Amino acid sequence: MTESLTVVGIGADGWPGLSPNAQRAIAGAEVLMGSPRHLDLVPDGSDAVRVPWPSPLVPALPGLLAEHDGRRVCVLASGDPMFHGIGVTLTNLVGPERVRVIAHPSSASLACARLGWALHETPVVSVVNRPVEVIAPELADHRRFLVLSRDAGTPAALAALLRENGYGGSELAVLEQLGGDRERILRGRADGWDHPAGDPLNIVAVRCAGGVAVPRLTRVPGLPDEAYESDGQLTKQEIRALTLSALAPAPGELLWDVGGGAGSIGIEWMRADASCRAIGFERDPDRAARMEANARRLGVPGLEIRGAAPAALVDAPVPDAIFLGGGVTAAGVFETCWDRLPSGGRMVVNAVTAESEALVLRWHGLHGGTLRKFQVYRGGPLGGFTAWRPQLPVAQWIATKKEQAQ
Repeated sequence: MTESLTVVGIGADGWPGLSPNAQRAIAGAEVLMGSPRHLDLVPDGSDAVRVPWPSPLVPALPGLLAEHDGRRVCVLASGDPMFHGIGVTLTNLVGPERVRVIAHPSSASLACARLGWALHETPVVSVVNRPVEVIAPELADHRRFLVLSRDAGTPAALAALLRENGYGGSELAVLEQLGGDRERILRGRADGWDHPAGDPLNIVAVRCAGGVAVPRLTRVPGLPDEAYESDGQLTKQEIRALTLSALAPAPGELLWDVGGGAGSIGIEWMRADASCRAIGFERDPDRAARMEANARRLGVPGLEIRGAAPAALVDAPVPDAIFLGGGVTAAGVFETCWDRLPSGGRMVVNAVTAESEALVLRWHGLHGGTLRKFQVYRGGPLGGFTAWRPQLPVAQWIATKKEQAQ
């Protein structure tokens, strides 16, 4: 391990913008690591070895640190290294006790200072290494948030996504090279965005404006059925809301959505919190493709899709919760799910047919839990009147796996 590892955040204002403490850390280093852009911001005169980042970076980090074992290493990073930065990667790799971080104001802090927005009230979404669709869960009339850009093309891609989702009236502000001599702000509406690609070092501020006809796609479970493409294999809105309530997603948890269909349960699990993860298991390739399209459109492109249960369950990561909505009667599916579920894990099973309901009753007898049954009626026209039309009843079993006796 290196003798000392210091991470220094540096802004677009370069060396003059650093604190004396940060300058001393850089001047005292035997090895400087960072992107070529950051290394060029350090004046000549140091005897430190300059090591530009390789690509890909993360797999190479252990070897780089081992190569310079016993030397004073200083890593240069953008802004605040602990804000979507290399500081997080390094502390996870070697432990926080081995890393000293000297932060610079983040791009989000500088952007809020320029805009007059309260930083603690402003969500920040990164599309640096993710598709621009991840902003979709943030879209709501009058909502404002910041987007960390991948490159110079991000503002135009963001404007296009806003238009496609009915938010063409949203106001954008692209803040480039914040804190530096080349700082500038470009403003415009999504439906009229015609600025050419500018500086790749930018952050975008969005103030959403959606018309009255724009569907309300909030993070609360129970999105409209029309939000999904499906072949009819879709957990309907009302039952979906009750199912997500029973599954009770918490930040960072992993869900198995077994027999995913249109993917609605896994998608809304992930929309509940940006750190929630889900794996959908689906044997039909057309449905799997539909799940992927729904997930991307609704802002959770990280939904993982695997093949048919029970075979695909065997080597999947251990879940915190399992939803079994399809394949309830398939041989071995429930048994594999229950076996892989850890103590304290939650399982929710929805049964529509008499055969699947009989199995649910048997599992309840074996493992306990809660049983409930729903039937939803929706109003529809009948001649010149309105009639209540029943949906298929759904039996639901909710169980928490108890700690197994040793």
